[in-house]
Amino acid sequence: MTSKALTVPAVALGTWAWGDSGEAGDGYFGSRLSASGLREVVEKAHSNGLTLWDTAVAYGMGRSETALAQALAGCHRSEYQLSTKFTPQLAGDGDDPVADMLEQSLDRLDTDYVDLFWIHNPADVARWTPPLIPLLKSGTIKHVGVSNHNLKEIALADQILGEAGFRVEAVQNHYSLLYRSSEHAGILDHCREHDVPFFAYMVLEQGALTGRYSPAHPLPEGSDRATVYNGILPQLQALTDRMGAIGEERGASAAEVAIAWAIAKGTTPIVGVTKADHIDGVVRARGIELADEEIAELEALADAADVDTRGWWENEM
Repeated sequence: MTSKALTVPAVALGTWAWGDSGEAGDGYFGSRLSASGLREVVEKAHSNGLTLWDTAVAYGMGRSETALAQALAGCHRSEYQLSTKFTPQLAGDGDDPVADMLEQSLDRLDTDYVDLFWIHNPADVARWTPPLIPLLKSGTIKHVGVSNHNLKEIALADQILGEAGFRVEAVQNHYSLLYRSSEHAGILDHCREHDVPFFAYMVLEQGALTGRYSPAHPLPEGSDRATVYNGILPQLQALTDRMGAIGEERGASAAEVAIAWAIAKGTTPIVGVTKADHIDGVVRARGIELADEEIAELEALADAADVDTRGWWENEM
């Protein structure tokens, strides 16, 4: 059996944008990332009790894991939790691609175990779930999660692990005010009933829900996210305006309201952080208590926007 239940902070910290293109200083979204800047992010996060770091081989083809390890250097391994992923689409052709990919992650992360190891996409649940069992038995991975899996796939993974005395201990899907498919499909209820933490990624819809962008101030042209979101910014205006107003009453931003909404829904949002002041925003969001009426109002405005932000990599739930 797994050693002990997975403990999850109110918010997990995402490092997708740390896996840059490989060109010096060329972070995703044009962010200038430096080793000293990322170390500052880690120090501030840990001093605020935010200690779960989410990464993946697929983020910058390993560069996110490497950057994270460098930023964590000097912290005691017991002070933080590492969450990384096996992506079936990147599997090698060895005898045990899951163990091989994990081995490479451990090497880049400079550790001998991962707290939370995910099957990133549901390519073939019956094929990719069993190889996790020996890794759980050896303690190389402490807990298993599934990402982008629907209810049927979650249940199958759980059954396979259950036969060996383990279980799916976390679910990670795209979930935001604009994209609530996991809620409509009953996945949130399933997680609640089985005491499984649900991690929500893209809570801010790559910036479209931060309130920083509008038809007059669109996302930077030429970027992938501009292609996805700029056309729908007019439909989002009423929602982001209301989020901004709710935030203003509490000395917070629209983005922090979006994060607070995800927490209020019983999920653990994964928030991408590249600057130390991003941590201040996460801490503010953690302290916001939204009233039921406010949650209902935001969801009604989001439904009225009537947009579909499902990623190209995501199946219907």
